[in-house]
Amino acid sequence: MIGSKGTSGSNGSRGSSGSGGSSGTAGPSGATDTGRGAVRTAARAGFVARGVLYVLVGALAVRIGLSGTRTKEQADRGGALAEVAATPFGAVLLWALGLGLAGMALWRLTEVFLGAAGPHGHRATRRAASAFRAVFYAVVAFLVLTFAVGERGSGAGSTDRQSQDVTGRLLGLPGGQWWVGAVAAGVLVAGVCVAVAALRRKFRERLTWGRMSRLQRRFMNVTGVAGGVGRGLVFGAVGYFGLKAAVTFDPAQAKGVDDAIRSFAQTPAGPWLLVAVAVGLALFGLFSFGQARWREM
Repeated sequence: MIGSKGTSGSNGSRGSSGSGGSSGTAGPSGATDTGRGAVRTAARAGFVARGVLYVLVGALAVRIGLSGTRTKEQADRGGALAEVAATPFGAVLLWALGLGLAGMALWRLTEVFLGAAGPHGHRATRRAASAFRAVFYAVVAFLVLTFAVGERGSGAGSTDRQSQDVTGRLLGLPGGQWWVGAVAAGVLVAGVCVAVAALRRKFRERLTWGRMSRLQRRFMNVTGVAGGVGRGLVFGAVGYFGLKAAVTFDPAQAKGVDDAIRSFAQTPAGPWLLVAVAVGLALFGLFSFGQARWREM
């Protein structure tokens, strides 16, 4: 965990390096600093875009939990995009979201080659994780931009249909049950890891913690823990139903984000667990806004 002293030292060294470059004659180092600054700006835009989507998905899920799971609203990426499209200047906002997520993908790609900020940022495992995230955000950015130009195939309900379609294709391959089971197990484990990391407040290692005020730290602690646990639960649910599809050899058992969120209403806790998870997703959106401001890059 980064302490006040460690963070100050890291940021101080960066600051002196940047000031030294600016005081000299513009050259390759100045161009490199400019490029890194542009990538950091793109990453912060990506965090904002991700935050908007999570806040909207969380709000939609809250409405579903309070009004009943039979509503036609979709608590997933497509539902969030439909909400944005229905607002004034919706087309402009959709393009902004898509480009922001593309900026996130670009930043993650630079981490693959240059290493990530924070402790152990140059480890092979961190680079591999950054590569996976770069691909993930590139795909999401593409889908959002596709939606923006009028292709509604990536719209409402798409995560549920896509999950079942992909599961069905994989099950049709030789050893398909093992492929589906492996992917589903990976998503389930990822969900557990996300929730555990949030509870352990591991996110503080990648924030400029030493320069943040007490109120700012409290904001990030609350949104980071609650948001991370809610996000982890949704990932875990998607993985669980993927495993169920593999065991039963039935792609209809697979669920996307929307159906996974709705499934929480079928537990003994009823719709209130769904609402709690939904609030967690919205809080993760707020946490993403905080990362746009205080994330080390």
